[in-house]
Amino acid sequence: MLGAFITAARTLTIFPIWGKDTENFSDALFWFPVVGILLGMMQAALGYFVSLSGWNELAAGFVVLGGIALTRGMHADGLADMADGFWGGQTKDAVLRIMKDPNVGSFGVIALSGMMLLKWIAVLKLIEFGAFEVIAAGVLLARWVQVLLASVMPYARNEGGTAQSFVNGAGNLHIVVATLLTFFLLLLLFYPGVNLYKIVVVFSAAVIAGIMSGMLSYRKVGGVTGDVLGAGSEVTELFVWIVGAIYCRL
Repeated sequence: MLGAFITAARTLTIFPIWGKDTENFSDALFWFPVVGILLGMMQAALGYFVSLSGWNELAAGFVVLGGIALTRGMHADGLADMADGFWGGQTKDAVLRIMKDPNVGSFGVIALSGMMLLKWIAVLKLIEFGAFEVIAAGVLLARWVQVLLASVMPYARNEGGTAQSFVNGAGNLHIVVATLLTFFLLLLLFYPGVNLYKIVVVFSAAVIAGIMSGMLSYRKVGGVTGDVLGAGSEVTELFVWIVGAIYCRL
């Protein structure tokens, strides 16, 4: 299992992790929530310490850009590629070909710019409310959604791809374990004074984001790719942060 954690950490973060990868990459999905909570706590801590200066706008910017830096921009790149492919291609083959192109088109630029702006607005509100646990929860739940999508949907590319090794072999066991682990981590994250309503709210937002991402991807390409998993992560973070900010405002 240590090898599975190493693979998960190497895949999802920029940090060099010493050790040997797991033989079955789908086993790394069990550890995605753990890596997610670690990333989320780092981003939340970054926002908290910068906010001590009284400059909340800068703190929100550091949270958003920090997430990109800690993941090598992998998920943001996936969002841009998916936007280019889904809105630029008319057939499945065309969509997949566009998504594989390393160049970013106009749809990708628009999607990425809009995502960063909306994230910054949502995080700014969360910082103003002192809801740093919601910031971390969004990052955690985004990785849980990746497990969900990889486990319930087939891999879309017939010729294979970078994420195929994670999708192949993933199934119900990965969903159950990752979900239980995510709930446990959420309880720890919102402790003390656990607010179960808040947990249900942010988790529901993640479920909606995951379902929307999955349905759109299935309609366009009949499954998932690495870009789709990354885009689903970005969309989930945004949904959780926006819904969390709205709940904190009530």
